[in-house]
Amino acid sequence: MRYKIAFFGMVFCTLFLFLPPSLESGTLTSVFRVTDQPAAIVRGTSGSTLTVNISFGDVEVENWIRELQAPYPLLLVDMDWADRFPETVRQINEKNIPVGLLGNSGTAYEEEPALLADQLKRFETKFGAKPLWFRTMDERFPASLKKQLWEAEVNALGSTFIWSGGKVPPPQEGEIIAVPHHRHERVKLSALDSLSKGRTFRPLEDVLFSTTVKTKKIPE
Repeated sequence: MRYKIAFFGMVFCTLFLFLPPSLESGTLTSVFRVTDQPAAIVRGTSGSTLTVNISFGDVEVENWIRELQAPYPLLLVDMDWADRFPETVRQINEKNIPVGLLGNSGTAYEEEPALLADQLKRFETKFGAKPLWFRTMDERFPASLKKQLWEAEVNALGSTFIWSGGKVPPPQEGEIIAVPHHRHERVKLSALDSLSKGRTFRPLEDVLFSTTVKTKKIPE
């Protein structure tokens, strides 16, 4: 009997070490459980990653994509923009730059339930695969949209902070930085160099896939 108790005790300790419990349920969760409950990812645990929201721009964006070097930022792309600039889309595909879907405002998906399915289909046509990442224009994810994303197996991605130019904040571990490039809110792509001072940008997956990842619960 004592041997059995000792054996099960060793098993329990091993599981505890390699599968630590989530802390502050709803705030921290194991990265391997990210898809176990609907949540918008807003932060990882180490390093910094850059994401750029693109819904506007022609020559500037095309030239920036042409000169872009790895490690690449994650591009969140509006599908109307992608339809207008197929040559830039071709460059993104050729360079294998990671790309996700940039949607409308969160409320648009409550008003038009079929909108997400249409955008996912258009994205797959342009980029050859369903997006792994999805972000609304305002980073709001209502319950109905959350459910659709869950069923489509697409991750809701927010950000730690949005940089719209100006003073660059000090680095934070696990930060996901969002930079807007829209008609009415636009950071010049040449200004992104200032963000890299004091930071070494890493792919989003590297920042997220650590022991734990911070998430923001989506309100029902």
